[in-house]
Amino acid sequence: MKLKVLGCSGGIGGSQSRTTAFLVDEDILIDCGTGVGDLSLDVLRRVDHVFLTHAHLDHIAALPLLIDSVGELRSTPILVHATPETLRILHSHVFNWLIWPDFSAIPDHHQPFMRFQPMKVGECVELDGRRITALPARHTVPAVAYCLDSGEGQLVFSGDTAYCPELIAAINDQRALRHLILETAFAEEQHGLALASRHLCPSMSLAVLEEVRGTPVVHISHLKPGGSLRIMEELRAGAPRLSVRRLEQGEVLEF
Repeated sequence: MKLKVLGCSGGIGGSQSRTTAFLVDEDILIDCGTGVGDLSLDVLRRVDHVFLTHAHLDHIAALPLLIDSVGELRSTPILVHATPETLRILHSHVFNWLIWPDFSAIPDHHQPFMRFQPMKVGECVELDGRRITALPARHTVPAVAYCLDSGEGQLVFSGDTAYCPELIAAINDQRALRHLILETAFAEEQHGLALASRHLCPSMSLAVLEEVRGTPVVHISHLKPGGSLRIMEELRAGAPRLSVRRLEQGEVLEF
């Protein structure tokens, strides 16, 4: 499997600050932040599945526009996979005919442009031999992490999360883990804000990494613009057992 980073920033401000979205192979999106908008229409129309970690705007901003752009160009609906709670939020607050049309009912309920596919923590979706499993996470709204399994290697993406023992246990259950994408949104001086918003800061991320038993490459994502250099310096100063690197927009991870 190949994962292309369309966006991994914790905010906007320049061409290299697209919010969270990953293109897996040619047909799967993991989250649907502003980075999706850089894809060509031809690439967009090939996306069959969108897996959402949660319903916050920086992770779903491009989803309504994606459906609107390609709905009439496709013969099948795009399947949006997320927890029942996330899908309820989307239906109530985005696809509600006030903010955006309800594309799960356009052009009609029998052949819509989009279908919601509820997915519980621990549930796995298999797509042509590729497995995507929802893992536990802790955030201010219902949220999940994801494990992507090609059959030869695995990648775990934390999504947005606070320190979560259940997620650490799930990470340690992955025996072929090649890559771990771990959010670290705030610098250490904003420890209180990280706690309140259920994000990670360097000391929390280091606590997570101390408990990870494997040896994946650790990619740090969701850094807030303006604080990225400080966050990475603080992480490296903690001398983690696993080396850490900043995830970069445009790079491709294979597993």
